[in-house]
Amino acid sequence: MGGEKTGEVEKQESKGTSFDINDFTVIKEGEAEILMHTKNAVFYNKAQVNNRDISIAVLRAFISKRKQEHEAYSSRRKKTPAKTQEIPSSEPKAPADSVNGTVNGKHEASEPLDENEACRIVEEPRETQEKVRKELKPPRVLEALSASGLRALRYAREVEEIGKVVALDNDPASVEACKRNIIFNGSAASAKVDSELADARVYMLTHPNEFDMVDLDPYGSPSVFLDSAVQSVVDGGMLMCTATDMAVLCGGNGEVCYSKYGSYPLRGKYCHEMALRILLSCIESHANRYKRYIVPVLSVQMDFYVRVFVRVYTSASAMKNTPLKLSYIYQCVGCDSFHLQPIGRTVSKNNSVRYLPGFGPAVPQECSDCGKSYNMGGPIWSAPIHDQEWVTSILEDVKSMKDRYPAYERISAVLTTISEELPDVPLFLSLHNLCATLKCTSPSAVIFRSAVINAGYRISGTHVNPLGLKSDAPMNVIWDIMRCWIKSHPVKAQAPDQAGSVILSKEPTLEANFARAVASLSKAQSKKVARFLPNPERHWGPKLRAGRTITSKHVSLLGPEALKGISEHEGGDEPEAKRKKTEDTPSIS
Repeated sequence: MGGEKTGEVEKQESKGTSFDINDFTVIKEGEAEILMHTKNAVFYNKAQVNNRDISIAVLRAFISKRKQEHEAYSSRRKKTPAKTQEIPSSEPKAPADSVNGTVNGKHEASEPLDENEACRIVEEPRETQEKVRKELKPPRVLEALSASGLRALRYAREVEEIGKVVALDNDPASVEACKRNIIFNGSAASAKVDSELADARVYMLTHPNEFDMVDLDPYGSPSVFLDSAVQSVVDGGMLMCTATDMAVLCGGNGEVCYSKYGSYPLRGKYCHEMALRILLSCIESHANRYKRYIVPVLSVQMDFYVRVFVRVYTSASAMKNTPLKLSYIYQCVGCDSFHLQPIGRTVSKNNSVRYLPGFGPAVPQECSDCGKSYNMGGPIWSAPIHDQEWVTSILEDVKSMKDRYPAYERISAVLTTISEELPDVPLFLSLHNLCATLKCTSPSAVIFRSAVINAGYRISGTHVNPLGLKSDAPMNVIWDIMRCWIKSHPVKAQAPDQAGSVILSKEPTLEANFARAVASLSKAQSKKVARFLPNPERHWGPKLRAGRTITSKHVSLLGPEALKGISEHEGGDEPEAKRKKTEDTPSIS
């Protein structure tokens, strides 16, 4: 090992960036290794291993799907010879499914050229046209906020068919660390990964339609990067985006969320899924400014963040369908019932389609179940947030190469749960929340699921919350099922003005059937496949933002081990003024 380290030092010195290898510790994740300085100038966030693993799985699936789409496109062009003297008379149409907001990968392959690109091909010689049709270059990847470069290095070393990976950062210390790690990972990484010192927003604006995949993983909100990111992705490319400001997205600071994402959050049990849908809505709004729209492939809420994977397409006609994919949400302040109000609708007459504002109001002034008022939030993305075909493909790929994913257990559990979600049902119910409103004992999830299924509706779990239930049953049916449950499980009388009292004062119009339904357990549940795993260790979560001073108040977040040695490097674990004030304060015994 000593000889290897010496060799690496010699390599660095030959590049003019000499350093002492003994000042660093080697951290290995997947097939990549990074050098982490003992002073931790550029931090390594261990909790993000789940994020990086699932990103690699999606990137592999994207490259495979991209190849299939190109082959399908090439075969169509061979069957229909290109016209070299005139522009096609009819305007390209978007795939039928993409217009409705539910796109499968096989339909995405049929996305035609836009008008500008059609003109360019008409003007080019036939030999050049044939080259354009046949040649599929390796995908180019942009990691806009690279820090130590670990993610970029894992992409380069673990995704076989990847082309170039550009790792950006506007911090000189991060760029220096990234370049050091690139060399440390050998010639294979050096040939594929470039590290540059640049503002990601400026770089993406000056490199439009250049990258097949753009990865945004900032510390906090990605909102300031979205406008330039949607321009930097090629037509049909992939945008991966993380948001870690969950307090803002989940309703802790609604006014801040509106200023950053253009949507007002509500603090319901479904707030984490609403965070996903707010982020998708924000990305769509930025894409629409450039005649583009998005198609979500996978949307994940995990640990302390949300992560979305979307395809970005260019089509002025398909962009008109955006209002059909967005909705405002009304949430009752008494019983937590919620209702969606679509922003737009379409009316078809003969062969024409008219785009009109949505019908309203979706709810009366007072809740029809408990008589309380509503809070209004949104707009949120109300179309599907996953493509089930993609999810199934990604899950199969992950299982087939489990040894290559350090966080295999966690990401396979999440993908399994996502694969069982109802794709066309926005948000979810909490069974415990329903029972808290009625002050009753809770039926088991199997019994409640069976009652919904026996009533003729669909129901599933959600990856966001182990206790969450997605169902297409309206709220009056849900409350009728609970009323029938309480008839055999009586509750104590409540004050007449309570939401639960008003709900229970009404007789159910539906006779619930609680007999065990075959579909009440999903395949994963019946096979006892793990779907929700505990954190692998204590203090699992985000680290402090780079440059922050670590003090004793961070013990609960980072653990006591993180404070060891701080006094040696920084002169104590607290600022001098604060420490002096604490010492002067008399102790109470």
